Amino acid sequence: MKAKHTILAAFLALFTAGAFATTTEAPKAAVQTTKFPVAAHYEGGQDSLVAHIKRSIQYPAAAKRNRVMGQCIVSFLLNEDGSTSNFKILKEVGSGTGAEAMRVVQNLKFKAPGYSQTYSLPVNFKL
Repeated sequence: MKAKHTILAAFLALFTAGAFATTTEAPKAAVQTTKFPVAAHYEGGQDSLVAHIKRSIQYPAAAKRNRVMGQCIVSFLLNEDGSTSNFKILKEVGSGTGAEAMRVVQNLKFKAPGYSQTYSLPVNFKL
């Protein structure tokens, strides 16, 4: 009888240990998968465009004070000669972030695509 209990305990211990086994994987780095069509017309491509936007943002004081974070989307027309016009704020999170996003996008310089097209560009605000 004692032998039956020992075998049963060993059997349960063997399968229980396998149930709680975990694998450890290294955390994956966040990779930006969103493609911006307008980045094809920016000197240096998408990585350069995103880096320039991040460098150019001056967080509005009211947004910083109120801890406002989120994404603003600015629409604009890229003209044949590479100039931009017709800026519109499609989405903003408030406290001056929309105006700042528009200022940053207005200061971007693009290569001349040879045709006019409307694009929208997201600008992220994160404290």
